[in-house]
Amino acid sequence: MTGFAIDVRGLTKRYGGRAVVDNVDLQVHEGRICGFLGPNGSGKTTTIRMLCGLLRPDAGEGTCLGLDVIRQARDIKRQAGYMTQKFGWYEDLSIRENLDFIARLFEIPDRAHAVDEALERLRLTERQGQLAGALSGGWKQRLALAGCLIHKPRLLLLDEPTAGVDPKARREFWDQIHQLADEGITVLVSTHYMDEAARCHELVYIAYGKVLAQGTESQIVEQAGLPAGSTLEEVFVKLIDRAQDNFAAPGKGLRA
Repeated sequence: MTGFAIDVRGLTKRYGGRAVVDNVDLQVHEGRICGFLGPNGSGKTTTIRMLCGLLRPDAGEGTCLGLDVIRQARDIKRQAGYMTQKFGWYEDLSIRENLDFIARLFEIPDRAHAVDEALERLRLTERQGQLAGALSGGWKQRLALAGCLIHKPRLLLLDEPTAGVDPKARREFWDQIHQLADEGITVLVSTHYMDEAARCHELVYIAYGKVLAQGTESQIVEQAGLPAGSTLEEVFVKLIDRAQDNFAAPGKGLRA
C-alpha cells in the first residue's frame, strides 16, 4: 500500500438546510476493498456521488486518486467507475451496443478492442447481441460492471451492486471484485449483506450522515465495546442504537 486512494475530511452535503452527509472523514488505502454500510437514508449514495465528482460538496476537502474532490472533479470522473443502485444503461440496446456507447463517452481510441476486452472479462461475449432489457438481474449486473471497467479506472465506487441478485451471481461478483483488488484497483462498495461485509478488507459504518466506525472487522468490534467474536450484526445494532440516542433525539439533529 502506497497511500490513500480516498482521503477526505469534513465532507458535507445539505438539502433544504438538512445535512444528509455531515462532516464525514473517510480514508481508503489503495488496492483495498472497503465496505460502506449503514441503514437506508444514511448518506451512503450522496457520499459516493461526491467522491466521484457527480455532486459538489457544500463543505470539506480532500482527494480521490490524488485529485482534489472540489477543483478536479472532472479528472476524477475519468479515472473512477461508478455503478449505481439501479441499472442505468439502455434496455433497448444490446450488450455490445451499450458498451460501445460507454466507450464513446470516454473517447476511448480503439473502441472495438476495448469492448471486446470488457465482454471477455465479464464472460459476456456469447450474449453480446442480446438486448439489455431481456437480461436477468445477474447478467445486468455483469453488464454494469463491464461498463464501469471499460475505461480502465483506478477506483470503483459500487452502490449496492448486488441488491436483488441471486446468491450464485453475488458470489461470482465478489470473486471478480477481489480479482480487481489484486490488480491494484481500489473498491468502495455499499452493501446491506453481512456476508459481503465480511469479505471486505476494511469497513465504514455511517448513520444520520455521520461516520460511526471505520476500520477492520476486529477494530470495529473493539470500537463498539463488544467482546471479541461478536458478529457484525451485533456491532451495527449497537452502533445504530447509540446513533439514535446521540443524533435523533429532540434538539440533537434530524433523522436521515
